[in-house]
Amino acid sequence: MNLLAILQSELTQFGNALPGVISQGLIWGVMAIGVYITYKILDFPDLTVDGSIGTGGAVAIILILNGVPVWIALVAAFAAGCLAGLITGLLNTLLGIPGILAGILTQIALYSVNLAILGGSNKSISVDKFPLLLSSRRVAVSGGFAVFGWEVGKCVIIVAILIAVLYWFFGTEYGFTIRATGCNSNMARAQGINTKKSTLIALVLSNGLVGLSGGLLAQYQGFADVNMGRGAIVIGLAAVIIGEVLGSAIMGKHFNFVARLAFTAVGGIIYYLVLQIVMQIGLDSTYNKLFSAIVVVIFLAVPYLRDTSRNSYGRAAKNAAARSIGKGESGDA
Repeated sequence: MNLLAILQSELTQFGNALPGVISQGLIWGVMAIGVYITYKILDFPDLTVDGSIGTGGAVAIILILNGVPVWIALVAAFAAGCLAGLITGLLNTLLGIPGILAGILTQIALYSVNLAILGGSNKSISVDKFPLLLSSRRVAVSGGFAVFGWEVGKCVIIVAILIAVLYWFFGTEYGFTIRATGCNSNMARAQGINTKKSTLIALVLSNGLVGLSGGLLAQYQGFADVNMGRGAIVIGLAAVIIGEVLGSAIMGKHFNFVARLAFTAVGGIIYYLVLQIVMQIGLDSTYNKLFSAIVVVIFLAVPYLRDTSRNSYGRAAKNAAARSIGKGESGDA
């Protein structure tokens, strides 16, 4: 009976946390879609993310605190992220600095920029004083179980609009040049594509989405902090890889571009669901970053191990077939 009561209590607690987990997962999913553009489409190891998400959050919070409408603050957060991506792109394309180092340099510089924007290490904002778009305090709970309220709905709408816009953009000439650059930059240059320009556009768009995610996250959690982006790239990669593995397993050959973007956002939800389960088990929050890294390693390893297993089975089948044919020929002889 005590075990049943404990189980019921844990399920109730998990149900109450579910809307918040989904909302936060979708907010981080916006950031993960930005990571998907550089990591999967452009094939560019961009580490600017850890800084640009904080910049977006800082810009949004400061503007809202100064009476700027929320939507304008979010546009400004997107623009701030775009500027961060532009800096990384210029370091790489104009100065010849390797992509991964260019991102690290921009990320380091953004720490000081974020401190200057915030005027300190953090700034808080209250949903009681400002008409915030999202807030964790408004997540609805009824009868001990979570109700998927308007906060979750707004997150879903935002993600759906972004996916629709990106689907349109990557169907344009600029979108095709980015995809061609990521697929084979040498071939793209041979076809007359300005790969440097394509790289710049992709980095600007990617970090713009990351900045937008930072603006949404700062509102949702009620504060912006200079360290809010620490480890963001790990979460983004986790969402991308989880979405890729789940999407390919569920949809197979029908796993198209729109589905990839959608499953990237779903990957953010899955990541936070797993994190919530681990927290309920009682794992010390000190190990959250370690757990995040382990999750990424597992989901990165799954496709490789799966392909390796298929190849080994294929080779074994071919060898067996070859041996049987050889025996048949020797028997005929």
